[in-house]
Amino acid sequence: MKKYTLLLFVISIFILQAHGQGLLLNGKWKYNFADKKNYSDADFDDKAWKEISGKLSWTMAELPKESPIVWLRKTVVIPSSLKKELNKTGALAFFIGQTDQTYDAFFNGKLIGTTKSGDTRKGYLVNPAQIKWDEENTFAIRMKHWWSYNTLEGMPEFGAAPPAQMFVFTVGAKGITNKQQVSNKEITFTCTVQNKSEKAVDGIIKADFFDLDHVKLSSLEKKVKLNSGSNTVDFVFKSTSPFLKIEYAVVVPEYQYTGLWNDEYGYKNIPYHVAFPVIANKVGEEFKPAALNNQKLTGWLGDKMKVNIEKRLYRIDEDKILGSFINRPGNHPWIGEHIGKFLEAACNSYENTMDPALKIQIDRSAQKLIAAQLSDGYLGTYAMDNHWTGWDVWSHKYDLIGLLKYYEISGFKPALKAADKIGDLLCQKFGTAKGQKNILNAGGHVGMAATCILDPMTDLYRFTGNKKYLDFCYYIIKSFDEPKGPRIISTLGTLGRVDKTANGKAYEMLSNLVGVIKLYKITGDTYYLTPILNAWKDIVANRLYITGTSSSKEHFMDNHLLPAETEDNMGEGCVTTTWVQLNYQLFCLTGKIEYLNELERSVYNHLIGAQDPHTGFVSYYTPLMGKKACIDYQSCCASSVPRGIAMIPLFANGKIKGAPSFFLYQPGVFKTNLDNKEKTSVEFTTQTQFPTNGKVSIVVNPAIARQFAVQLRKPYWADDFTVWVNNKKHKTTSTDFATLDRVWKKGDKIDITFNIATKVLSGSISYPGKIAIQRGPQVLVVDNMLNQKASADILLNGKQIKLNAVSSVLPADWAGNQAYEVLGAANGKEQKLILVPFADAGQTGGTITTWLSDRSKMK
Repeated sequence: MKKYTLLLFVISIFILQAHGQGLLLNGKWKYNFADKKNYSDADFDDKAWKEISGKLSWTMAELPKESPIVWLRKTVVIPSSLKKELNKTGALAFFIGQTDQTYDAFFNGKLIGTTKSGDTRKGYLVNPAQIKWDEENTFAIRMKHWWSYNTLEGMPEFGAAPPAQMFVFTVGAKGITNKQQVSNKEITFTCTVQNKSEKAVDGIIKADFFDLDHVKLSSLEKKVKLNSGSNTVDFVFKSTSPFLKIEYAVVVPEYQYTGLWNDEYGYKNIPYHVAFPVIANKVGEEFKPAALNNQKLTGWLGDKMKVNIEKRLYRIDEDKILGSFINRPGNHPWIGEHIGKFLEAACNSYENTMDPALKIQIDRSAQKLIAAQLSDGYLGTYAMDNHWTGWDVWSHKYDLIGLLKYYEISGFKPALKAADKIGDLLCQKFGTAKGQKNILNAGGHVGMAATCILDPMTDLYRFTGNKKYLDFCYYIIKSFDEPKGPRIISTLGTLGRVDKTANGKAYEMLSNLVGVIKLYKITGDTYYLTPILNAWKDIVANRLYITGTSSSKEHFMDNHLLPAETEDNMGEGCVTTTWVQLNYQLFCLTGKIEYLNELERSVYNHLIGAQDPHTGFVSYYTPLMGKKACIDYQSCCASSVPRGIAMIPLFANGKIKGAPSFFLYQPGVFKTNLDNKEKTSVEFTTQTQFPTNGKVSIVVNPAIARQFAVQLRKPYWADDFTVWVNNKKHKTTSTDFATLDRVWKKGDKIDITFNIATKVLSGSISYPGKIAIQRGPQVLVVDNMLNQKASADILLNGKQIKLNAVSSVLPADWAGNQAYEVLGAANGKEQKLILVPFADAGQTGGTITTWLSDRSKMK
């Protein structure tokens, strides 16, 4: 029996004042910006600490840069008259208001509560035995903030604990998990209510059973005595539905209190039928990606994609990413983003592999999300009185992305209906009419965290045809230029610098740009396209790392300022993935190879490099100079990077202007249909060991002999690009493509050879006198676990770099087969240095060095 224990979501008329006034902890509080463990001790001497009265708030100017911590302490006498409050419910609690991030609560030196989300006012039970009646007691709070501000909303209080703090649900089922289908099985469902007070009360525990369409199947209830401690009741039920939602309730008449808790089981194994948008884009696309189920990649990229599925997507904690929807509020401000990100990555991966285990996971996760939607369409993780604050709109953005992707691959109408309800609610809540909210106030970073919902709203318009969603997109665009708006389009249209647009926050800005380019495709209005192109040019010219990512400390930096140490927090995984998405949109739109070049740069380096090839864990920031911190943690980047990796088959091969085209040269099978009258099917089978060497063989198998063009990308980094067709050399003249236009028949063979050139890259202003080495699309780096000599002691000659393949030096369990030896010098003596691709480096815990000293630049 699997159990789930969290604080319950409450519908209650119980409020603190109903049980007395309690003790308002106002007046002076002591505070300190340092961080020491003994600051919580009851006998700690805080006389030297500063004092603050009134609102507990600090500005960015007041907060130190070296630490994100604020400690608060207050010593008060708790009068014995407060025992009356204790007697009413049998428990007292320390109440703390909303904060900007997280906090720990202490009473007389004891930790009594921790929150990972400061988005709700919370109370923490105090053991009555710890209270010193009519004597001094110490309250302490350790708050974490974002460096830019820190506020504790409302004044802390101490008083009678409401039932929400006293009654905690644990639910489960005997002999079955919540991942299994439940139809036609007699199952014993258990509900345990823990009474954390010392007072026993009479109560009723109810269980209502619903199917996925929220049709009530049964309703059961039992009267209980809620004694101090655990109180368990069983409900036996045989479901007629493979998916089951249970709504539990504990009713305590003495407190006029009802607490609710939800649980969900199973899934419908639905047949999939692809759904298409009902609104066509006005602007046609030059590149058409291969259908994901017609693109099978093996080799180096195929191995990485397999890791992404088997080590990451298979192992996603469904209960963790769905629990905050099923029972609100969530335990983190943006916990709601993960399920939508998972669904997008998993749906793309399923389309590519047709993996039946992944399909079950998708059905189950998507259907549980749908079942958690409130009747008005709300599908966030916030408490009722905090809807549309913090990262709530942001989470709905990812709900829409996931639901619409699920609908697209499956045709499952409830997914579109759920997305439609979200869209309706957004249109109702936000706008310029009286009583509506301003979208800019619903997200941080100059509103960009909320306005980026533009992206899926364009897709919702295309899948539903409902013009009000297009109008909502126009509303968002207009909001950009409000007095406190981010001015994304206007600034990029004139100044053309992303670091000078809004607050320069990279992830949120790129997310908006993806939405803007989709709106351009829908409308054809070049007002939307120009700023996108300006942003892209600015990033590539001034703000792009050599591994295909951007941002330091999550912001775009000044021109050519690209710090790459661990402490620089460079290359946020979310930024890398969203940069891939933007380039993909631009490549589809234009078919221009410059966008494919950037996709390749990101994929072969920073995108793949952010995921551990053994565990599937993801690094939040992935430094060029330092260690990759790939850990098992559900961060925003841990959900974003798998999305980027799952996109790779979309642009590995495809069609440009109707011609089958090859781009990334990985082994595998690519199937497509020609744009001729018969829609002739063609299968291409590629064999190669690229990126180890530059030899590629492609066998062409059309259903029947037909004339058509095949385009072969000529990579910018390749020398001596040569093509043979059936052993006859083909002359190539174009810079970007070799075009083979001929009658093709079954068994025709294309052979390609090219030299994978080595390029020396300059460290520019961030690493003057340093160089990096690029081989083909891959940046090569030093992994100190493979080198006896420290890289800092070795000097290379940037004018004489010659690589020798030495894969034999790699450990037996190394994921990858590329290693290269380069000669340098240390203390006047010749010294060999081993380099490996950045994407492979660090997998055994080694420190990475990308920028190496160049003795040719030294005097």
